[in-house]
Amino acid sequence: MGTEVKERLRLYSEYIVNILRPTYVLGSMNTWMSKSAIEQVRAEELRGPIAAAKMFVDKLIELDTDGWYQGFIDVLHREGYSGLAEALQKADFSSIQSLEEPRKRLCVINSTVKSNIRTEEIIMDLTDCLLRQEVEEIVETSRQKGSMAGAQKLIECLLRSDKMQWPKVFTVALEKGEYEEVLDVWICDKAHPSKKDEPVKESGEENSVFTVHFTEQPTIDNNFQPAFATQSHGNEATSTQLMGATRRSIKDFELRSYQEELAQPAYNGKNTIICAPTGSGKTFVALSICDHHLKSLPKGQKGKVVFMATKVPVYEQQKRIFYEYFENTEYKVEGFSGEENENVPVGMKIEDSDIIILTPQILVNCLTDGSVPSLSIFTLLIFDECHNTIGHHPYNVLMFQYLDLKIGCPGEKLPQIIGLTASVGTGKSRSMMDAVIYISKLCANLDIEEISTVKKNVEELERVVYKPEKCIRETRQREQDPFAEVIRKIMAEIEQMAKSVFPHIETMSNIQNRQYGTKQYEQWIVSTQKACYTLQLEDKIKESHICSALFTYTEHLRKFNDALIINDDARTKDALEFLENFFSNIRNGTFTETEQELAKKFEAELPLLIEIAKDNENPKLDELQFILLESYQENPETRTLLFVNTRALVAALNKWIIETPELSFLRPEILIGRSKRQDKIGMSLPSLKGALETFQHSKESKLLIATSVADEGIDIPACNLVLLYEYVGNVTKMIQVRGRGRAKDSKCFLVTSKKEQATRERNNLLCETLMNEAVVQVQKQDKKYFLEQSLRFQKDEKKQRDFLKNFKPRELSEENKRLLCLKCKTFACNTDDIRVIQVSHHTVISEDFKDRYFTKPHSNPRTFNGFKKQHKIYCKNTKCGEDWGISGTYLQFQDIPLLKIEKFVVENADGSQKYFNKWVKVNFKMKEFNLEEIQASFSANSE
Repeated sequence: MGTEVKERLRLYSEYIVNILRPTYVLGSMNTWMSKSAIEQVRAEELRGPIAAAKMFVDKLIELDTDGWYQGFIDVLHREGYSGLAEALQKADFSSIQSLEEPRKRLCVINSTVKSNIRTEEIIMDLTDCLLRQEVEEIVETSRQKGSMAGAQKLIECLLRSDKMQWPKVFTVALEKGEYEEVLDVWICDKAHPSKKDEPVKESGEENSVFTVHFTEQPTIDNNFQPAFATQSHGNEATSTQLMGATRRSIKDFELRSYQEELAQPAYNGKNTIICAPTGSGKTFVALSICDHHLKSLPKGQKGKVVFMATKVPVYEQQKRIFYEYFENTEYKVEGFSGEENENVPVGMKIEDSDIIILTPQILVNCLTDGSVPSLSIFTLLIFDECHNTIGHHPYNVLMFQYLDLKIGCPGEKLPQIIGLTASVGTGKSRSMMDAVIYISKLCANLDIEEISTVKKNVEELERVVYKPEKCIRETRQREQDPFAEVIRKIMAEIEQMAKSVFPHIETMSNIQNRQYGTKQYEQWIVSTQKACYTLQLEDKIKESHICSALFTYTEHLRKFNDALIINDDARTKDALEFLENFFSNIRNGTFTETEQELAKKFEAELPLLIEIAKDNENPKLDELQFILLESYQENPETRTLLFVNTRALVAALNKWIIETPELSFLRPEILIGRSKRQDKIGMSLPSLKGALETFQHSKESKLLIATSVADEGIDIPACNLVLLYEYVGNVTKMIQVRGRGRAKDSKCFLVTSKKEQATRERNNLLCETLMNEAVVQVQKQDKKYFLEQSLRFQKDEKKQRDFLKNFKPRELSEENKRLLCLKCKTFACNTDDIRVIQVSHHTVISEDFKDRYFTKPHSNPRTFNGFKKQHKIYCKNTKCGEDWGISGTYLQFQDIPLLKIEKFVVENADGSQKYFNKWVKVNFKMKEFNLEEIQASFSANSE
């Protein structure tokens, strides 16, 4: 045995030395190893852990003491090296070897990781894959030498970790900390695009919140100067006059002095970020740059300009401006957005145009499919809201191609780059150095030579653009809340019901410390449901029953949690009405036995809740009412934007204002996004525009209640009061939201009862100062050093991208698998029967499939990509009724189903199950849609 284990140590010595820190185990090895040998290894540690580990292995091989090998294995287990101990015991290092790829990847992205993460924020999420001593060393290093040094120590420890789960735990920790910059390079699976950049729509439904984002065309009242002058008799005119009823031509505008200053570097041909406050008229600066660029090209050279806006309403407005300005000139203007380019030969139209206005994903798609051969065909690219050029945002994807040309093809002619923003941001920076690096990297991403800010004409800028006063009003909460007590009691009872069905529910989520009425509780629900997706039991009937019950329990817990949040921020009666509507909707559905049981529990408490709701005042609303009444007393013409976090709160506050006699004169409008949620309280694009138009131009509506749909770019010049009701984001969001108040003497209030919210907003104000000072520092840098540093950043990023390209894409299985209903695990269809329609839509050709679902008319029938959706389809299991997708007409056939993969689990041939929330992530091959197959399967339904 002695010879055998020593051979094993020699054979696997490379793995051991790359994992083991001998100093962590030497104190427990004195039973078998001599004192002098231990001291020699300790001394060797000064040369580094690998050198010490090599000596330690050599000393082990020299041992002849009985039981030393088992003793060594026991010490490894005791000190936390469980993965290494098991590998040595089994003489199988395949699991350890499988960690080689993530280790290699972590080495490559080392600089990105340590530059972006905050060690103190992430370390506690990684304790399960680190040793206790390592955690202590990382914390101490971070405390003494700073976060970057701590991050480097963390990376070194992860590279030595023998825990199989460390890559997954690291990923979860990055997602939890919202470290998008790191995630973008860490998650190298090409089939897993960044959340921010996922273009695919499931089953033709709108699957993302639609953000209204209007360009900043400053319109000021008579007491305030507009952000541009006009040539007509020297008279000033607002942008509303230019674009509105008087129809004075946009050609009449001329830039103010500060705008000319902003544009000057771009006029000189430099790649420039134009950073100026919201409302300063950056749109007109960009228009002037475009005009100057086209007219100043050498004779015989033809210009081609692209202006990009991230949101469709912005695109529409910019397209209108460019059309009008260049009307009846030699320049041809075209526009494209994702909502209107169906069946349009975009590539050909781009080739035939001089100025193209589009959403960036359109250009990404054209470069991908080859209809646009290269960015080198353009002479100027303008990025609106350019601070988004990070991670895998479409802006950055475009710049990846630009930088590949710059670095890989030095002779290739490249377009000039112009970025527009009110805030370059600071990321997670906590120091001036961090902020300078963050801004420098943004400049490198856009290949920027100069950040253009107003320096000479500050006085004029301050006359034209008003910066609202920012106030933080901390309010008190209810001292006693009987409504919350009753709801918490119901929730506790539902949790016990769930435990009685499945006693191990607490093991399904790693979120243990959760409180009712918080986002953390919502996260616990989400993680528990995800674990439920692939829960497997030998008794499949029991498995179906448990999964269905757990889904029902957790969905009800979600609604009660939402009600607590509404109650905290609005009236108790609004929270109660929210719950009553929920249970009313349930009764209109399948209303299973479990749902009936839960409804009875709620109904038993309903009389008490109704009584409580009559007299459970919310002090936060008193403070909000006081601010509103005070503002309208001082100025009856006040126009208010009230920002809140959720749609439910929009509805609750809207109702509160209408039903409060002192406030009803405000006649509020609401502005929320649209999505495929089943609550059906989203707004269509026409409704969004209608609400905005009413508030902008009607004297009746004096207040607009909005979610984040309105926090960037929306142009409401008359707005002079911005209220943030428990609404706090990062520094960029703060600047954008505050900038919604354009009128003179505007004020911006944060109203909150949470100290952490107030602290966070104060930190944002500090970060704004930090950002402005960091921009100045970047501008002061030696130009040669700045450009050399940018090139280093660009080459490092390209090296990482090239490294990730070398990873082989996942191999998709050709084996037939089974799709089971997510909720009840009822069989739905075989993967062999799934066909792909136009890349992103998925149907089933089996005739039997239609027997497994029932349909209801769709509330929003419309046509997309030639498919007319007409019905929603639901699991036919009477105890389930889960939403599976839609059905409709395609080509000449009716009742063609399109599935939502997130509503199913995939069962392999061996019975194991896996969950995929997007079609692009599935691990099985699918065939393309074939007209002959569909004719055979759906011939009975053909028209």
